[in-house]
Amino acid sequence: MSVELNHTIVHARDKAASAAFLAGILDLPVEDQWGPFLPIVLSNGITLDYVDDPAAEIQPQHYAFLMSDAEFDAAFARVREADITYWADPHHHKPGEINHEYGGRGVFFEDPTGHNMELMTVPYSRTYPR
Repeated sequence: MSVELNHTIVHARDKAASAAFLAGILDLPVEDQWGPFLPIVLSNGITLDYVDDPAAEIQPQHYAFLMSDAEFDAAFARVREADITYWADPHHHKPGEINHEYGGRGVFFEDPTGHNMELMTVPYSRTYPR
């Protein structure tokens, strides 16, 4: 069986601002609008389809982006240059730090809508206790 995630919808108060924010951090283009969506296509083909949902009470979601050390260095530099608050952990208890989980590096920050974004260089072990 071959099952892959193809796309996900990212609800935003302002899809253009949120898509531009993340695309800027990840150094990716925002694609042309498709229907009500502004897509960002990741290198593995998964699309984040941003949609306006300004009146709704948006439940913040978590999005994690696996990247090389060089890509992490560049993206994290853009986070710091933009003076974006960042944390070493998903619960935001360690401000101004990065983590070194599984021998890699990771950092968390919020997008303009409040979604919890993560940059990471090593995927989490599938063997950790659940």
